[in-house]
Amino acid sequence: MKVVNAAEPETRLSDVIRTVRDVIRRRILILLGITAVVAAIGIILTLRITPVYQGVTRIQIDPSRNPLARTANDAQAQLASEAIETEVSVIRSLDLARVVVKRLNLLNDPEFGGGPPPEGKPALSPAAKLDVVARSVNSHLDVARDRLTYIMAIRFNSESADKAARIANAFATGYLDTKVGNKIGTAERQTAWYQKRMDELAADIRVADERVAQYQAQAGIVRGASNQTGTIVDQQVAPLSLQLASAESFAAEARSKEQSAKQQVRRGALDSISDVRQSATIQDLRSKRASLSQTLEDVRGRYGERHPDFIKVRDQVAGIDAELSKEMGRVVRSLDADAGAADARAASLRQSMTQLEQKQAGNARASVIAASLQRDADGKHDAYEKISQMALESRQAAQNSIAQAQIIDNAEPPQSPSWPNRPLLFLLSLIAGFGVGIAVIVTQEMLVTGMRSIDEVESELGVPLIAAIPNIRQDHPADIVVDKPTSQYSEALRNARASLLGVRGQPRPKIIALTSALPGEGKTTTALALARVMAMNGDRTIIVDADVRRAQLRMITQTKADGVGLVELLHGDVTLDEAIEPSGLQNLDQIIIHKPFFSSENLFGNDLMPKILEQLSERYDTIILDLPPLVGLADGRFLAALADAVALVIRWNNTPKHAVTSAAAWLKSDGANLVGSMFTMVDTSSQAVGSYYYYSKQYSEYYQEA
Repeated sequence: MKVVNAAEPETRLSDVIRTVRDVIRRRILILLGITAVVAAIGIILTLRITPVYQGVTRIQIDPSRNPLARTANDAQAQLASEAIETEVSVIRSLDLARVVVKRLNLLNDPEFGGGPPPEGKPALSPAAKLDVVARSVNSHLDVARDRLTYIMAIRFNSESADKAARIANAFATGYLDTKVGNKIGTAERQTAWYQKRMDELAADIRVADERVAQYQAQAGIVRGASNQTGTIVDQQVAPLSLQLASAESFAAEARSKEQSAKQQVRRGALDSISDVRQSATIQDLRSKRASLSQTLEDVRGRYGERHPDFIKVRDQVAGIDAELSKEMGRVVRSLDADAGAADARAASLRQSMTQLEQKQAGNARASVIAASLQRDADGKHDAYEKISQMALESRQAAQNSIAQAQIIDNAEPPQSPSWPNRPLLFLLSLIAGFGVGIAVIVTQEMLVTGMRSIDEVESELGVPLIAAIPNIRQDHPADIVVDKPTSQYSEALRNARASLLGVRGQPRPKIIALTSALPGEGKTTTALALARVMAMNGDRTIIVDADVRRAQLRMITQTKADGVGLVELLHGDVTLDEAIEPSGLQNLDQIIIHKPFFSSENLFGNDLMPKILEQLSERYDTIILDLPPLVGLADGRFLAALADAVALVIRWNNTPKHAVTSAAAWLKSDGANLVGSMFTMVDTSSQAVGSYYYYSKQYSEYYQEA
């Protein structure tokens, strides 16, 4: 017989979703149970959690109010991220926690480890107890910068709402007080040190200034109007050099005039001497002489040279010429005297200049020493100014520190606890339970070694899946074939019948054997249901129970109380007619094993069973053999080789894959005609049923519910 494999279905997302749904439906009770247990545990633990309240105080730091910040950039630089994180660390410091503990008298608060010591342990010293309580208080504190702002949030958690708000506010005020107090204390210590240093520098400055003044006085060094220092000699040299230059210039000019006048005298050209020409006396004399000369010429022309008036005028002219000559000589002598005086003055100045230059060379070393003393004094002045400025800035920083930080939001007692968020924890408990349940059923699914899908069966066994029989929750599922012939269960068996009988034009098998790899896979129920389907479709059918050791068919069908069966027939104790009994259904007879038979003899290893099957083939259209399991028993293998077609029954999602493949391999090696396999006890919503029968919900109107 030839059975055609169906086309392999494509794997779709809907198939994956359906597979997940199948797993959940199969294990819904486990999932719900685990979810309920874990959620209940979570809810109970949540209800046992002690509520915790959180008080929040916010502090703003304002760098723009710092009077020492000269520009906005300086203010911003003072509050970089590192600076703010430093302030956060200050608030979280153990010293501030000690201050808060002392202020609020928390040493005896049991929430923070206060109160009497445990039995058997010695009492702590006050300092050690303070540290223990302060550390515990710090563990309830959380300080963080509010995003990228200049605001720091101080959060304190406590079992009491009032206590949470009170301690959060105490940390804020303690921080401000500590910040100001520390800065003021530091400023006072710095100021005292600065003042001491300034006093020392002032004394040093006075000594240095006195030393400079004394040395300058000894060395003749004076300070000019432009605050430049120099010796008296230095101050004399400049004007004396100017005087010397002027005197030498004047002497040179006088000597030049003298030389020029002497040359004119030797040539007799006194009138060409400039001083002679410029002399007012000479000019007046010449003016008189010119007038007398004119008178003399008039008298000569009128009276002659012997006239007394002519002689008188002539004598007057001669007298004026004598005076002119005398005056010219005096002028020339005056030039010579002036030149000598100028030379003498220049020589005197030159001598004085030489003396000053000698003194100036001697004062050079004194100037160097004086400059060194002055630099030392100036250095002490600069140091004094710097320390004075630092002292001023320290005092200003301490006075204005509180202006840079302020509380903008005092903590109020919270109305509801910050922890636990019970609705959220309840939801998380439910989610956790569901997650644990999913993990458990996924683990269970991963540990299952059974087969589930058509593809898996056909790829492993090399034969088609001819039926996927749904799981029916009742004592005798085979009765559904008779009671509800249009149910999904009955339709699955009719599909198996159609696959086993084959297509038209091919010889139909008469002897159909159903076997399984292991016991408990629904093989006997399926064989009976298939036999009933055959009979209800008009085939003269007989079912033979060949599973002699279990004899399960007698439990699910009508039998005679004192009847005989296959064991007696094989032993030759009864005839075939005596072994056959009606099943109560038209066209269906049966050969039953009325009680389990355990023996080492080979009942099916002789020629009796083939003869019995041959005789039955002459009477019936179809013979259904209920064979024993293949794994561990040899009887089924002998009988399977006698059948025209063998169907391997597999319990869906249960029978280990290796057992199924071993059974199929044995059947093929024995020469049995393994035509297909059948799933039994399949979840009606699983992929196996959905893939084989398409979508059962779409066919709900075609089926009668079992």
